[in-house]
Amino acid sequence: MLSQGHDVSYPKAGDFFVNEKYTFEIGGKNKSFAQIKDVENSFVVADDIEIGFGKKIPLWVFVLIS
Repeated sequence: MLSQGHDVSYPKAGDFFVNEKYTFEIGGKNKSFAQIKDVENSFVVADDIEIGFGKKIPLWVFVLIS
């Protein structure tokens, strides 16, 4: 699937695999990294947080880049 010029597919672990490099796991503010802990280039995209930290990105940021 092509989305905004990016190749998006479904990975074995996580919710989305982008450009054959980045794995994203989507969840609420308490979402952990358990499902993607061993996945290289992986990030949690969390709802209900204002500021990201480490590899946890606020969901609202993706609205700005779309």
